[in-house]
Amino acid sequence: MPGIFTISLDLELFWGVRDSRSFGDYEANLNGERDAILGILDMFEAHGIHATWATLGFLFFKDIAELKQHLPRVLPDYRHSQLSSYRYIDERTWGDDDAYHFAPETIELIRSRAGQEIGTHTFSHYYCLEEGQTIESFRADLQAAVAIAKDRGIPITSLVFPRNQGNPAYLPVLEELGIVCYRGNENASFYQPRNKREQSAWVRALRLVDAYVNLSGYNTYSLEECARSRPFNISASRFLRPYSRSLAPLESLRLHRIKRALHDAATGHRLFHLWWHPHNFGADVKQNLAFLQKILVYYNQLNQRYGMQPCNMGEVAALLECRHAG
Repeated sequence: MPGIFTISLDLELFWGVRDSRSFGDYEANLNGERDAILGILDMFEAHGIHATWATLGFLFFKDIAELKQHLPRVLPDYRHSQLSSYRYIDERTWGDDDAYHFAPETIELIRSRAGQEIGTHTFSHYYCLEEGQTIESFRADLQAAVAIAKDRGIPITSLVFPRNQGNPAYLPVLEELGIVCYRGNENASFYQPRNKREQSAWVRALRLVDAYVNLSGYNTYSLEECARSRPFNISASRFLRPYSRSLAPLESLRLHRIKRALHDAATGHRLFHLWWHPHNFGADVKQNLAFLQKILVYYNQLNQRYGMQPCNMGEVAALLECRHAG
């Protein structure tokens, strides 16, 4: 089996940052996000890349009125209520900013492109490790996400936990709802799932340094590792951090870090899983797309030399199913 290059993107618009950012301080990212998505899709098509777009259930609706007709019966009761997207729905004054919250046309654009899978990022950007929420409210939230996708003719088989808050106790719910794989976290201690309170400055600093210097290893995986249990854990290898003006002199280190891990996967017949949010690219679309282009050109070289293959999460899961059954 050749090496595998997997990409997943967390498609969430403002819902994914609304508890930590304001429109004002994130406006550039939000305004540039759709241009970034179009550029990413064109680049994927040019380089033959298959990817999973883990899409928030809320984005399937055309406006707030339609969304309110599909809210789940059981809602999360977070100890810190500002974490709840459902509370946000009720408390904000809705105006002419639907483009920051809803994207049915973008979802249709993505699914029209070859090799692109629509996965789920839960219905409401649900936090599985925050105090107060329960497995019952998680199940209701995820049921709503699967239902709206099904209503649009999209079967959901892949999931990405918001804020990477994977909760092992909740994995049986995925199987109940027909979700066969999820994106787990890297193995290093500073990547382990944490709730918001546990995200210390020290943890964030280690992750930042790891983007440029090899602290955590290559984080590539054999298919045997991924196939050990169901639902399948197709773990992350590297977060594609966005371009930073202040860190621009270190761009060559950031690229080298990714290329070395890709090479390890290609030569070792392993899987490399790159991920990011489309809104990460929104503030500096040109620079971010140029960096992605360098990664994809290098992937094409590995494809030609070692036969490395592009697979979205659903396609990886299909390969794992064969190994798990064996």
